Amino acid sequence: MRVLAAMSGGVDSAVAAALAVEAGHDVVGVHMALSRNRDQFRTGSRGCCSIEDAGDARRAADMLGIPYYVWDLSERFEDTVVADFLSEYEAGRTPNPCVRCNEHIKFEALLDKATALGFDAVATGHYARIETREVTLPDGGLGTVRELHRSPNDAKDQSYVLAVAGPERLARAMFPLGGFASKDEVRAEAAKRGLSVSAKPDSYDICFVADGDTRGFLQSRLGSRPGSVVDTDGEVVGEHDGAYSFTVGQRKGLGLGRPAADGKARYVVDVQPATNTVVVGPAELLSVDRIAGEKALWFEGVLAPVPAPLVEPVEAPTGVVPDADGWFTAEVQVRAHGAPVPARVRSIASAGGAYGDEVPDDERPASADGSRPAALAMEIELTGAPLRGVAPGQSVVVYRGTRVLGQATVSRAWRAPAPR
Repeated sequence: MRVLAAMSGGVDSAVAAALAVEAGHDVVGVHMALSRNRDQFRTGSRGCCSIEDAGDARRAADMLGIPYYVWDLSERFEDTVVADFLSEYEAGRTPNPCVRCNEHIKFEALLDKATALGFDAVATGHYARIETREVTLPDGGLGTVRELHRSPNDAKDQSYVLAVAGPERLARAMFPLGGFASKDEVRAEAAKRGLSVSAKPDSYDICFVADGDTRGFLQSRLGSRPGSVVDTDGEVVGEHDGAYSFTVGQRKGLGLGRPAADGKARYVVDVQPATNTVVVGPAELLSVDRIAGEKALWFEGVLAPVPAPLVEPVEAPTGVVPDADGWFTAEVQVRAHGAPVPARVRSIASAGGAYGDEVPDDERPASADGSRPAALAMEIELTGAPLRGVAPGQSVVVYRGTRVLGQATVSRAWRAPAPR
């Protein structure tokens, strides 16, 4: 099988490419140049896509004996990931650029270009697993469902940021590191193969904000927009240079002129871009037990062919059976490395209405296998402890055990009124 290996210059992607080669695939390495102004060197663990990274990727490809190319996707990256990052903050929301990069770059631009060039799959160094199971189709025949699962390496699991790619695109993806339980094992594999990146530090933070100063980056792009910080009674308690640089749940850097009357810490509880106002309040206002998500994507019931050499079929997990009102039990996660929490989840036609109330079935787009109408949003009720600081714009991913069932973008989070 022809496989395009995405090589960032780090140890994970280098080992993933090596494993694809050792599996007998015809592998070509590609480094994605995503930054318009790439530095010669990274600053420790900050940043990526530097000339140094491209050189490390080339040396790894040479060691593996595979062809290597650099694809300039910087314009696409700027127009999608960076533009989304800026517009979301400007709208008072909190985006996750890694989610958008997987959606628009790695599993759209890169994957589509690879397919056009005749590759069968793209291999990346993500920590996640793809499993397959056979299902009975409406016509009585057999089909294959491709499922996304968590990595056994809890500390590095990336299923959360991959969920947005959806089942159809993941049908053309390979995650050779899916079975590794620790990063040390991956580094040992790299060292065993003589790859010079075996001890290279991991990158972290936002790749296009290499110095880690997100507020400074936003201000350099969006400009200074002075406004007020107010408490929940509307009293001005501070000033800011742009409401866009604040996010729900933030505690530091608020620039408040005086402490709260009760002496307790205050947090951002709302960002109001229309009036350029930041609202602060006590910690208890951050707790939510209801979440509405828009742009929902569901894995359950979506069928996709799986190239036989990739993975072996596994035992099917327990099916998802909604109750009469469409609710089913699951776990949800709202941060890349946050803890999953128990919840009830259901598909809805829009983030503001119950399933089927606003959009008739015959007007709702069909799912990929045509078996049911595709919902446009999801509604979540937490059944355990409330979550704190859930912000519009964040990605919410629905799990059943290790298996990803769906994903959406948070449009609203709130606390249900206490019963009287």
